[in-house]
Amino acid sequence: MTEKTAAHRTATRLIEAGRRPDWTHGVVNPPVYHASTCVFSTLEAFDAAVRSPDSGLYYGRRGTPTTWALEEALTELEPGAAGTKIFPSGVAAINTALLATIQGSGDHLLMVDSVYEPTRTFCDKVLAPLGVETTYYDPTIGSGIADLIRPTTRAVFVESPGSLTFEVQDIPAIAEIAHAHGAAVILDNTWATPLYLQAMTLGVDMSVQALTKYIGGHSDLMMGSVTANAQWLPAMKAATYRMGQCAGPDDAMLALRGLRTLQVRLERHQASGLKVAEWLAQHPLVERVIHPALPGCPGHDLWKRDFKGATGLFSFVLNRGQRRELPALVDNMRFFKMGFSWGGYESLILPTNPTSIRTATRWHTDHPMLRLHIGLEDPDDLISDLAQALERYAAATAENPVA
Repeated sequence: MTEKTAAHRTATRLIEAGRRPDWTHGVVNPPVYHASTCVFSTLEAFDAAVRSPDSGLYYGRRGTPTTWALEEALTELEPGAAGTKIFPSGVAAINTALLATIQGSGDHLLMVDSVYEPTRTFCDKVLAPLGVETTYYDPTIGSGIADLIRPTTRAVFVESPGSLTFEVQDIPAIAEIAHAHGAAVILDNTWATPLYLQAMTLGVDMSVQALTKYIGGHSDLMMGSVTANAQWLPAMKAATYRMGQCAGPDDAMLALRGLRTLQVRLERHQASGLKVAEWLAQHPLVERVIHPALPGCPGHDLWKRDFKGATGLFSFVLNRGQRRELPALVDNMRFFKMGFSWGGYESLILPTNPTSIRTATRWHTDHPMLRLHIGLEDPDDLISDLAQALERYAAATAENPVA
């Protein structure tokens, strides 16, 4: 199969997935089912639903054709996947995936040190009081993870690349060792999506996404998903139901709508992101750009091996000044807005300092660091916006160019 043929097939799957005729009833999109109670016309039908609550309509929390359509579509995008459940946020999805692996007090988790901060909070503030110990590890550890595995290790959590510092992890090496010791591998795959990183082909057991971001694509929904292989799907589904997790049909509809244009949007995010990153890398005020797709960036070789593309999220570090001068740069930008999240059509800029949330590794920069999400605007307009912002920053730091 040629790459071109494969790309066509991916595009077609994005359009067709989850659109079963018995769910759509002849319309293009699955209808939005608002449901809590589902009624049964006979005792026989009721008893059948009780015996097999996942075989059809049972209760709204178990899903409707709207949510099933999204779950089926997401499963189709992950080669090797057996099923997907959706959640009211990416954080809820991550936490439920972790809970699916835990057997009880005394269990142990290995968590990448570059992990999304709310995941660290869940481990430290929720799991720790329950007797579950978390060890944070260097994201570049690779096969060295073997030294940290214990008999009680239930899961190894990876996030590749990290969403602030963008370390690319050696997922196959980590997965091989984790599986040899009976531990699950959970990946936060929000940055790449299944289009650019096919997680289960690398040994991942559960692939998590914040659908809030690239799948939604319009900054107007909160949702997460966990896609699991056959081994871990039953435990993941059980944890989902026991925690009462579900997502609303309106958000599922928005995610389905976003999914249909995911490939064309990611292609634009990638191209524009690289253009802006390459421009920044040549700017005299920029110490370094942290983008896995740039040659010379740490982890670039692993990115080339495992990923099919890059998206629009990366960071850069300035080579002078301090946070007190940052308003000159970030205030009053024309196209870049300051805000959390990413993956929407609009470009974002976020001052960030991961130093305080790293415990296994040291992260330090002498000067401010900023994360960019490159949206769907013309990249030349975004470069112009950054050029003016950096000119303001240069003026603000001119009297103290080294501090």
